[in-house]
Amino acid sequence: MVRDVADQGSVFFKRNSRQLIILATTAGLAIAGVKGYISWQSQAQESSTTPIPQVSAPQIRTVTALGRLEPKGKVIKLSAPSSSGQGSRVEQLLVKEGDRVKPGQVIAILDNRDRLEAAYQEAQEAVNVAQVNLQKVREGAKIGEIEAQKAEIARVQAQTTGDGREQQETIARLEAQWQGEKSAQQATIKRLEAELKNAQSEWERYQKLYADGAISQSLFDSKRLSVDTITQQLSEAQANLQRIDSTGSRQISEAKTALSRINATGSKQVSAAAATLNKIAEVRPIDVQAAKVEVNRALAAAKQAKANLDQVYVRSPQDGVIFDIYTRAGEVVSNDGIVEIGQTNQMYAVVEVYQSDVSKVRTRQKVDISSNSLPSKLQGTVDWVGWKVQRQNIINSDPSENIDSRVVEVHVQLDQPSSQKAAKFTNLQIKAVINMD
Repeated sequence: MVRDVADQGSVFFKRNSRQLIILATTAGLAIAGVKGYISWQSQAQESSTTPIPQVSAPQIRTVTALGRLEPKGKVIKLSAPSSSGQGSRVEQLLVKEGDRVKPGQVIAILDNRDRLEAAYQEAQEAVNVAQVNLQKVREGAKIGEIEAQKAEIARVQAQTTGDGREQQETIARLEAQWQGEKSAQQATIKRLEAELKNAQSEWERYQKLYADGAISQSLFDSKRLSVDTITQQLSEAQANLQRIDSTGSRQISEAKTALSRINATGSKQVSAAAATLNKIAEVRPIDVQAAKVEVNRALAAAKQAKANLDQVYVRSPQDGVIFDIYTRAGEVVSNDGIVEIGQTNQMYAVVEVYQSDVSKVRTRQKVDISSNSLPSKLQGTVDWVGWKVQRQNIINSDPSENIDSRVVEVHVQLDQPSSQKAAKFTNLQIKAVINMD
């Protein structure tokens, strides 16, 4: 019985344990599902509130464009002057390719030099003839009378000068005499003033002694008489000084008046003699004026002949290097001129920047320049930006590129080392990177 009960209990226990295990497992799965749902909801809410970071594009800090190298001031084609006429021929060519030239240096001599030199010499002779004719008109026909009247004028001038010099000496003598007498009289006055001062001091001292009864009346009166005597002498000396001043001033004034009269009389005599000379010469102003016009016309013709002769010598307008020669000795000057000159001591890069990018370019920005023909990169700075939009001249080899773009020329000044490297690469196509930093 007990065994049966035990067996039944064991069976019951086994059944209940299995159910508990199943129940616990089910509860755990339910709890795990609830926690997972809650976690999923929380992550969904966080993802809906958290902003998605934006990815910004990198900022462009350079402008890239094609360009070409050229010397400062561009390349100059030096030709013969247009006034030399068509068909001018080079007689001598004095340079060769690669030569360095200076401003004013003769590059070539044209073949019309001899003819223009002769024309210039003829014009100079014409000037000499016109000047001689002018002199003849001025001198008139009566050479002897003219010379005699000129001598009379010279005599009057010499006499006036002599009289004036003599009168000036008289004035100087009177002034010296006047100053001497004034100085002597002023010295006398100073001496008397000193004596008067001493006499007054002596009289004042004796006056006190007389009041005390120490001296006699006669001695006291003698001291007072001495003061009065010196005072009188001082007054006379001052009067003499005024008289000397007045007399000297009057004498000098009279002498100066006489000098003015001598000069005026002499001037009138010279004027009269000169008028007589003009009358004798019988030269009309209209004749002189006509002769002057001839001289001026001859001078102008000579100046024109000299200018024509100077144009025979074709000169360089600047420092530079001879790039190319288009006309040699014996050849007629071609349409391209005689030589091509460029200032290679300072090279530039002319960069064609698209019109959409030119607003980003400023002066003094650094520029890197490269080309397959250059041994290394060149450096420069933006010197100035062009003023007009034009059609692109330098075309990229890429067939997909637009060959009709509108560009603005940006002129980049190379530094000295880069200028030396680029000196022999005028018109070389280059790639330029302009740094906007």
